[in-house]
Amino acid sequence: MNMNLAIYGYGNIGKGVELAALQNPDVKITGVFTRRSPEKVQTLTGLPVYPAAEITAHKDEIDVIIICGGSATDLPVMTPNLVKDFNVVDSFDNHSRIPEHYKNVEKAALESGHLALISGGWDPGLFSLNRLYASCVLPVGEHYTFWGRGVSQGHSDAVRRIEGVKDARQYTVPIEKALEEVRSGSMPELSTREKHLRECYVVAEEGADLERIEREIKTMPGYFADYDTTVTFISEEEMKRDHSELPHGGFVIRSGKTGLHKEHTQTIEYKLTLDSNPEFTSSVLLALARAVNKMAAAGRTGCITIFDVAPIDLSPLSREEIVGHML
Repeated sequence: MNMNLAIYGYGNIGKGVELAALQNPDVKITGVFTRRSPEKVQTLTGLPVYPAAEITAHKDEIDVIIICGGSATDLPVMTPNLVKDFNVVDSFDNHSRIPEHYKNVEKAALESGHLALISGGWDPGLFSLNRLYASCVLPVGEHYTFWGRGVSQGHSDAVRRIEGVKDARQYTVPIEKALEEVRSGSMPELSTREKHLRECYVVAEEGADLERIEREIKTMPGYFADYDTTVTFISEEEMKRDHSELPHGGFVIRSGKTGLHKEHTQTIEYKLTLDSNPEFTSSVLLALARAVNKMAAAGRTGCITIFDVAPIDLSPLSREEIVGHML
């Protein structure tokens, strides 16, 4: 089943979707829609670029839109608005606000008769799926998620939205002692602060109040307030030299007990090591868009998450190929 895909927003994720489509022959990118002046946007592969405000004029050309905006301020508005006219996929990653986002998108999607998948990517996304699978297999146990060391796009975007910030990178850093405790199977109780550090590197605008910026970062709910966070102000040259790459990764670990007396420790660990966080995230979003296209064609409407997607719907392969080569 071929799919006509549109990219809404052309930052790192939008570029990643464009590249992912090159590896998926069943996918055609019909265009990029941007809030910037289209003539100022040069795509990697020569895709046509249109004003975001004109997207409904292309309604008949698009099966699914991947919305490539930030979770802090873009997606809470964009996703419920775009699902009024299109099937959509987003990567909303503020875990604490997912229920609120889901409710808003669900209402708009059901009213319009379209399908939206929210919070796609790898966490939330693939890691979410692994947490669910592992907790079903090992019901007596605990799960732990560690991210990094790497650049969090959502958290970096949240810092860039602060007044006076010109550019920013945020690194999530797992605390090695906590990781070792979890891998031992001891099932420790760990607070959010005990599992990760957050490092922020910020280029401030000339004359900006650095103390205020640092305070706003460290007290930002849902992003930094629950972590030990460092803020380092650097120059644009240092940012370009030292922080131009976007690596990431992490671990989902489930430790559980089985046996009559719970005498056996069982551990499941799922690991990602990523050279390019946005390119990998975009690859996940494209596969999810394929599933959305299939599910919408079958009549599904409303708001869904990765938990609602059958694995077979993610693949362009036939059922026979999947069963024959992957089972």
